[in-house]
Amino acid sequence: MKRLLLSIVTVLCLMTASAADKGRLIEETLLSGGIERSYKIYIPDDMASHRSLVVVLHGYGGSADPARFDMNRAADRYGFAVCYPQGERDGRGKRCWNVGYPFQDDMTVDDVAFLCDLAGHLHQRYDLSPENTFCTGLSNGGEMCYLLAYTCGDVFRAVAPIAGLTLESMYRTLSATRAVPLMEVHGTDDRTSLWEGDPDNSGGWGAYLSVPVAVGYWVAADRCTHSLRDTLPSRSGRVIVRERYVGGTDGAEVWLYRIEGGKHSWGEADMDTPEAIWEFFSKFVTE
Repeated sequence: MKRLLLSIVTVLCLMTASAADKGRLIEETLLSGGIERSYKIYIPDDMASHRSLVVVLHGYGGSADPARFDMNRAADRYGFAVCYPQGERDGRGKRCWNVGYPFQDDMTVDDVAFLCDLAGHLHQRYDLSPENTFCTGLSNGGEMCYLLAYTCGDVFRAVAPIAGLTLESMYRTLSATRAVPLMEVHGTDDRTSLWEGDPDNSGGWGAYLSVPVAVGYWVAADRCTHSLRDTLPSRSGRVIVRERYVGGTDGAEVWLYRIEGGKHSWGEADMDTPEAIWEFFSKFVTE
C-alpha cells in the first residue's frame, strides 16, 4: 500500500510543474529502436493546438531536468511545448547522446532515429506542429544539434547548440541537405568545448572544428549573403558579441553569440539563454 501511494505521489509531482510554471510536466516513454526511451514534456496551460515544439537535450552525464534549462518559463510566455528526452548510458555508465565520440565506438543506440521518432510521436499525441519543431542542447546535446542539422533538416526546422561542437567526422562525411537556421552560444574561455577547436583530440572527445569554422559551414550551406554585428549587455559584465548572418536560402539565418571569457555553460550567468533561443526560433515559425 505504501508503495502504491508513493507511485501516485510521484505521478502527481511529475504532472504538476513547479510553482513558477503555469503548465503540466508529464513523464512518458516511447519505444524506439527496440529500446524503451523516456522523456518529459511540458505543456503550458491553455496552449493552443498545433503550436511549436522545442526539444531540449542535456549534456554528457546529464539528465532530462527542466530546472537546468529554464525553458518552461519561455514556453509559458510564448505558448510552445518543451520536451526533455533522456539519453541512454554509454560504456562509461554516463547518460549521453551518441554523436561519434571515439569512446562511443561500441555504442549502438541510434539517437538520430530516436529524436526523429520522438518528434513525430509528440506531433500526434499533443497536436503539435511538424513544421515548427526545433532542437536545442547543451554541450553533448549541442553536438547532437549539429548532427541533426546535417541529417534531419526535414524534421527540425532550426537548431540552437549551446557550448556545442562539430566533430571532424561529421564535417568530413556529412553534407547539409537543406538550409537549416542555426544559433550557437559559446564562451571563448570554454575549456571543455574549446573555442579554437581540437584538431589533435587532446581532450578525448575526438578531433573537432573551431567554433567559427563550425558555424561558418552553416553560413555557407545556408547561402547567407551578409552579416550584422552587435554588442549586447550581459548579466556578468562580460562582453557578448552577436554575429548574425542573414539573407540565406528561404530566409535562413545563422547567429553566433560569442561570450568573451565565458566558460562551458548554458550561458545563464551572462544572458537569458531561453529568451535568446526562442527569439531565434520564432523567426522561422510558419503559420
